[in-house]
Amino acid sequence: MSTIGPLMADVGGLALTAEDREVLAHPLVGGVILFARNYSDPEQLRALCAELAAVKQPRLLLAVDHEGGRVQRFRVGFTRIPAMGTFGKLLAEAPQKALDEVRNCGETIGRELAGYGIDLCFAPVLDRDVGVSQVIGDRAFAEDPDTIVRLARAFRAGLNTAGLAATGKHFPGHGAVAADSHTELPVDRRPYAEIEAKDLLPFRALIEDGIESLMMAHVRYTAVDETPASLSRRWIHGLLRKDLGYNGAVICDDLCMAGAKVAGGIAERARLALDAGCDMLPVCNDRTAVLELLEALPVKPRKLSSARLQRLYRKEEVA
Repeated sequence: MSTIGPLMADVGGLALTAEDREVLAHPLVGGVILFARNYSDPEQLRALCAELAAVKQPRLLLAVDHEGGRVQRFRVGFTRIPAMGTFGKLLAEAPQKALDEVRNCGETIGRELAGYGIDLCFAPVLDRDVGVSQVIGDRAFAEDPDTIVRLARAFRAGLNTAGLAATGKHFPGHGAVAADSHTELPVDRRPYAEIEAKDLLPFRALIEDGIESLMMAHVRYTAVDETPASLSRRWIHGLLRKDLGYNGAVICDDLCMAGAKVAGGIAERARLALDAGCDMLPVCNDRTAVLELLEALPVKPRKLSSARLQRLYRKEEVA
């Protein structure tokens, strides 16, 4: 069987164009991320996902940011999911109710997405909301690591019940920086001991549980590496793989975000991410960048990465 390519591309509209099909059939492309622009109604989304599934074998992984709250790409015809910070507050008042409700949210998201043929919801957020980051804010469950762990475990259990894998994000923690990595490179100057004692705790716990994938943060942590964590061999190959023993899929955050652009052109960013240990590289809202990567990157089997990515397909298809 062919391996799953490392690039995750996007498409511009409600149905595939001839160029979309050509790009997505390329052996370097292994997945597609969907956005609000790709959805008009349930029938259209079902048809688009069927088109995407038919492009190649092994078929494209289909993913979407569908956390709830501010980040929910599909709304009309889908259950409106509250921001995860809601459950952090509820946990303090009614712990069992909070855990039951957040698990139900995970299962609802998973069931609804799976019904359209989507494999992967990029959630839960494992960042801490320390009142600094507006781009994270109530997307996080809470500030307290233990609260995050309890709620994230329940949310992941719900996703898994519906057959979907989880993606914890944004390793090693995006919540303590004010800058938005979509528009600039945030810099976290805290000592590593503080990051390890607080921000890494939710990731460590979910890694021990066997979480299927993690997404990296476009943040520079000066105590560890001048390179953003998303492109850093020290962070991914060293701390995440070797020290924490993580063997699931590592997904880079969108390579077209400003937080990654400090590393150079799109080809240089992609090479750094792959060398650092990322298994899949989303390249969003920039078809020119995708086309450049199809020319610049070597086509070669990435068997270990492909095996990790294979585990992200909906479970009903993996059996």
